Parts: sequence; C-alpha cells; structure tokens
Amino acid sequence: MLDLWWVLPALILLSLLKTPWFKGVAGEWLVKLQATLRLPEGTYHPIHNVTLPTPDGSTQIDHIFVSRFGVFVVETKHMKGWIFGGANQAQWTQKIYRKSFKFQNPLHQNYKHIKALESLLDAPPDVIHSVVVFTGDSTFKSSMPANVTSGGGYISYIKSFSQRVMTEAEVAQVVSQIHSGRLAANWHTHRQHVRQLRTQPDARVERKCPRCGNKMVQRTAKRGPNAGNPFWGCSTYPKCRAVENIGST
Repeated sequence: MLDLWWVLPALILLSLLKTPWFKGVAGEWLVKLQATLRLPEGTYHPIHNVTLPTPDGSTQIDHIFVSRFGVFVVETKHMKGWIFGGANQAQWTQKIYRKSFKFQNPLHQNYKHIKALESLLDAPPDVIHSVVVFTGDSTFKSSMPANVTSGGGYISYIKSFSQRVMTEAEVAQVVSQIHSGRLAANWHTHRQHVRQLRTQPDARVERKCPRCGNKMVQRTAKRGPNAGNPFWGCSTYPKCRAVENIGST
C-alpha cells in the first residue's frame, strides 16, 4: 500500500488539469511566454492581470503592452471547438460537435477595459488598441476583424503598428499611471472582483426597457463619438428611444 501513496495525489492533479480554471491559467501563461519571446524587451512594456476600479465596481484586464507605437489591451479566451461571431454581434457561438454555447462578444467585453484605461491615463484615446486572442484548440468559422486573433497572431497584430505615437517619456508615464492606478494584485482584489461578477445580472436574462417595458436589444452605434461601441436600445425604436450602457467584466 505504501508503494501506491502517489495514486491519490496523481488523481487530484489529473482532475485539476481538466478544470476550466487550469486551462485558463495555461492560456494566460502561453500568451505571456509568446510576448516574452517575440516582443522586444525595452520596446514593449508588459503589465499583466490589471484590475482597475470602475463606477460599478472593477474590471480586470488580462494583459497590457505599452510601447511608443501605442497601448495594447489584450483579452484572452481559452476555448476549443468552432467559433462563430462578428464584430457587431452581442453574442458569439462556440460549437463543440453538436453542442453550441453562447458567450459575450469579447470585443464588447474589452470595450469596458478600454474605457477604464482611458479614464486613468493622460493619453489620447486613439493610442489605445483592443486586441483579442483565442488560445486552445479553437477554429474561427467566421471572418474576424484583424484585432481578433488566435495563438501567436496577436503578436503580429501588435507589431503591425509601426508609427510612433508616444515618446519614451510618455511611455514611462503611462506605465507609471497604470501601476499607481491599479488595485492591489492580491487574492482579496480577485475575490472582490469575482463577487461583483456573480452579483451582476445574467446577460441571458431578457432585459426590459425602463421606459415602455418592451425588450431591450444590443446594438452598435454607427455614427458620432461613440461609433462602433455597443449599447442597449429599445426593440421598438424609433417609437421608444431609450438606451442604456453595456456593462461587462
């Protein structure tokens, strides 16, 4: 029996390796490794796992890369199967064999990250770029925007920006502002953020218009200063013009 002492720990470890939590951690580690190997140190300044305060609590950013060519905000998704979606769709679809699962458009999710960062930094909004990277055994089955990538494609996208938009002094200032403005990177901050997510309304529950009580639907602004940004709008538009901001993680 003493020779089999390792069986139980091995079973526990194997179970842990199959959990979504561990797979997510592995995906995050892979993104960090690729950045370390392919984004030159000194040119790109990585800041990982950044939690920023927001009016409704907090928002958590997976990775930020600050350089003279811009500030790149990276949202990671560790998923398998076929991925269907479009830039303006509120929800995307993951298909594994005959089963389909809905999930929030990661570009919309990253929008809140971008806005939180904009309010923190003394930098023009047009120098901050949204990037989404899928890790894991997934395949895009829809035509994706250039900033939605898989594997190491996010590195190539970041490197495609070659025009200098900030000086070295401005880069240093942005890095300093992020570090000083972020919440402490500890278990307490993470626990508070997770608790906030659990208390947010389920995105799958039908949202009612605050004015007329009809269904609210997600739309994307087509013009004006918020062009390209998602929002909740009444399904009876133009009869009812009620709108609400979209909150995400």
